[in-house]
Amino acid sequence: MARLENLNILIVEDDPTIRLLVKKALEHHGGKVSEADTATKGLDLALNSDHDMMVLDLRLPDGNGYDVCAKIRGEGNNLPILILSADHETDVKVKNLSAGADDYLTKPFSIDELLARIEAILRRSASNEESDLVCGEIRIDLIERTMTMNGAEVDLTNSEFNLLAYLIKNEGRAVSLEELAKNVWGIGFNTQTNYINVYVSYLRKKMRAHSEFEYIRTVRKKGFKVVCKED
Repeated sequence: MARLENLNILIVEDDPTIRLLVKKALEHHGGKVSEADTATKGLDLALNSDHDMMVLDLRLPDGNGYDVCAKIRGEGNNLPILILSADHETDVKVKNLSAGADDYLTKPFSIDELLARIEAILRRSASNEESDLVCGEIRIDLIERTMTMNGAEVDLTNSEFNLLAYLIKNEGRAVSLEELAKNVWGIGFNTQTNYINVYVSYLRKKMRAHSEFEYIRTVRKKGFKVVCKED
């Protein structure tokens, strides 16, 4: 059962029934809830008030959650964000996760699943504050969410950062596409799309500009693994 005592959670949802349902569930488990029913109000509260996480509807009367999420990340704000949407399309999920959302939950949803997703996001956020990651010439600052190679900062998107961090945390182990889809993007793996391969390609290109060493290796029929140094 989720434990949310003293956590400030922002709900941005224009449907009053869903908003009230989520609010009561969070308050029942100890959360302190702020509410907004528009993208404008939600963005203002996210940027100018202190919250521990945000539950954000994708479709709002004056905009959409994707733009709100992108603007929050554009301000360098790492507020954990859970997107709510009736859209089940994988491409839509990937688009929003690429904009910086931490997870994506489709409607209709159960309160138990909502609480489990929130708890998982908060656990990941807490673990990200524990330490930096070092892998050969790579240094990842998990708090500032920056990555450097040989002291030079490498500009990564949110999804690229999460992907690289996850691979480095599992250094030397072949990580399947299914595992990456679930733990980096929070969705099931769709064999009809190749977005993971695309992101790996983006990462490799950026890293090759700073080092000749091939950190991300393809493991045939298994997935990808990071090698921090040659044996």
